[in-house]
Amino acid sequence: MTGGLAAEGAEIGGVPLELVGLVAAAVVLVGVVAVRLSTRLGLPSLLLYLGIGIAMGESGLGIRFDDAALSQTLGLAALVVILTEGGLTTRWSAVRPAVPLAVVLSTVGVAVSVGVTAVASVLLLDISWKTGLLLGAIVSSTDAAAVFSTLRALGLPARLTATLEMESGFNDAPVVIMVTLLSSQAVGSPLEIAALIGYELAAGTAIGIGVAFGGAWMLRRGALPAAGLYPLSVLAIAVGSYALATVAHASGFLAAYLTGLVLGNVQLPHRHATLGFVEGLAWLAQIGLFVLLGLLVSPGRLAGALLPALGIGVALLLVARPLSVLASSVWFRVSAREQVFISWAGLRGAVPIVLATIPLTAGVPEARTFFDIVFVLVVVFTLVQGTTLARLAKLLKLTSDAAPRDLEVDAAPLEDLNADLLQIRIPDRSRMHGVLVRELRLPAGAAVSLLVRGEQGFVPGPDTQLRRGDQLLVVTTTPAREAAERRLRAVGRSGRLAGWFGDEEPPRDRRR
Repeated sequence: MTGGLAAEGAEIGGVPLELVGLVAAAVVLVGVVAVRLSTRLGLPSLLLYLGIGIAMGESGLGIRFDDAALSQTLGLAALVVILTEGGLTTRWSAVRPAVPLAVVLSTVGVAVSVGVTAVASVLLLDISWKTGLLLGAIVSSTDAAAVFSTLRALGLPARLTATLEMESGFNDAPVVIMVTLLSSQAVGSPLEIAALIGYELAAGTAIGIGVAFGGAWMLRRGALPAAGLYPLSVLAIAVGSYALATVAHASGFLAAYLTGLVLGNVQLPHRHATLGFVEGLAWLAQIGLFVLLGLLVSPGRLAGALLPALGIGVALLLVARPLSVLASSVWFRVSAREQVFISWAGLRGAVPIVLATIPLTAGVPEARTFFDIVFVLVVVFTLVQGTTLARLAKLLKLTSDAAPRDLEVDAAPLEDLNADLLQIRIPDRSRMHGVLVRELRLPAGAAVSLLVRGEQGFVPGPDTQLRRGDQLLVVTTTPAREAAERRLRAVGRSGRLAGWFGDEEPPRDRRR
């Protein structure tokens, strides 16, 4: 009885604890339902989360929240979790070829984007060059949460998805440095700024990789008493990597992302449980972050920010982003179709809005106007880009429904079997149509376990002929997974005459 009375009397900021818990639970549940709704409507879920925050704010339920410093702190913490999850769920074998282009996009490309957007800001808003560069830096970073949640469902070529995901994981680091420097009163010379950015990126890389390998060594050799402690340990290692890099005046975001990337690609105990836990935590971070940012905005001021946001957004989307992609990809063999898609897929999300709180806390005179402009820009252009990416990918003929995809399965203890489950759908124009199961020539350790045709599912035999619209479940041992994916993609492109396991890309792709 005493414990119940004590709990009932507890308060947070003058609000009863039970009311805070009720509101928080309701927000999370509504956010989870919003994921389903956003998938059906083809909308990025962040827009619905922002809408929930606005509906709860001063113009909706009347909750007044204007603590920019707290929003910045919670926003940065949420981004650390989101970046860690992005690294953990990224397969190194898939992204390795995309690393050079992603690095150039997140450095040279960001610099070009900041410069071009700054010119547009100075011309449209009649502000100083330093202030224009600040606004350009705020909106030039692509958002990891938006990119991860949108691109992985499109069935794009692995290298293209990897490039955009790695870019979104890398480019937060230089942009945060630029926004912080430009928000301060003292700004060094361009050479000093470049040297500082170089140090922070190099040190963040070294710390992130070093902490990850040290943490992996510790987890493999220390038998923890409960399986649930492994996900907590992985998250603690990533957060510790961020904190250590920040203390060393290096890039904490880059360190956290790389720590997640390394830990997600080494053999760890209870790996699948860890991925599920961190994925759920990342969703919670996204929901909380976007709702918080929706609370922070004042809808009454957004009308005045609409025209400037549209002007700067058009310049960013149609001029700055394409030029940054062109300047970055000129060093690599990237097709024109892929350049167009990369230009359009530079999704903005929570990162620019969180970055816009840095000038607010630093006392920059134009900071409040910038926050409103960035908020409107993110909402409008996320709506435009997010709802058209799938159609653009099909128009550019970049999608393939035959590409193997991970299937989320909670009931199958595949981790204990050291195995993976792949899902393949044969599209209308795939050359896998007409191929016999035995002609797939899957590597040892991989087999087609189920074929779903129409509403019927059955276990196929060696002479079962595959047809358009069929869905296959392929069970493969973890060591054989990469070879199985290569073979399935090869048959999808070339049919039964495809080469053996080494047929990874068609000749035209090898020349890029």
